[in-house]
Amino acid sequence: MRKSHPIRRVVLAGAATVSGIVLLLSLKPASDPASASAAGGAAPPAAAQESAQGGAQAAGTSTSTGDAAQTQYGAVQVRITVVGNKITKSEAVQAPQGGTSTQKTELAVPKLNAAVVAKQSPDIDTVSGATYTSEGYKKSLQSAIDKANAAASAAKPSQGASAPAQGAASKTLTGTVAQTQYGPVQVRITVSNGKITKAEAVQAPSGGQSTQKTELAVPKLNAAAVAAGSADIDSVSGATYTSAGYKKSLQSALDQAGG
Repeated sequence: MRKSHPIRRVVLAGAATVSGIVLLLSLKPASDPASASAAGGAAPPAAAQESAQGGAQAAGTSTSTGDAAQTQYGAVQVRITVVGNKITKSEAVQAPQGGTSTQKTELAVPKLNAAVVAKQSPDIDTVSGATYTSEGYKKSLQSAIDKANAAASAAKPSQGASAPAQGAASKTLTGTVAQTQYGPVQVRITVSNGKITKAEAVQAPSGGQSTQKTELAVPKLNAAAVAAGSADIDSVSGATYTSAGYKKSLQSALDQAGG
């Protein structure tokens, strides 16, 4: 039998080694970052990877926590999440607990949270059976919205930042409580472009004849405030104390608006 030449064996062995290396390189995973870059398929940006993992917050998102509102059954405190001047989430970080208070909180808070997102305003209905919790919730919510507006104005003073869900240059202001002989009166106004577009009494005397007088006077006072654009409005005949308290609280709200 003819023997293989030693040099021939060396050449064949070398060729086999080179072929093996080429084969291994061709099987290198395409997911390797360096390979992807070299092939022109850049790896996803770090921000996109972080967002997919839930680690990045959407641009323009902020949270605002209102002041705690004390009620007869405990404190209520609301926190809102705002994205692009829209309230996307509302939650109670404090609410009355213990006994029936826990039951009322569990009944009322989810409804109040949903109402805020739906209406984009503190002007939401009170939950039946949870009046104190509802009123405390709305008071803290108003505080949270006021803080969000202030933060937006400070961040973008040149653009005239708008209130969440209130439209451009619109804001809601609540006057201080005015005590009267028949009960407290508190007024809330909505101001757009320096003009009162809405006025309402968030507190007014009730019970017996007081309820009748409130139902008579408040709608007239609300309309007069919008028409006059000031607290210089006439008292309603037969509801002198309520009218005086209304005008006092209205003036307080106007003072917050800068006149």
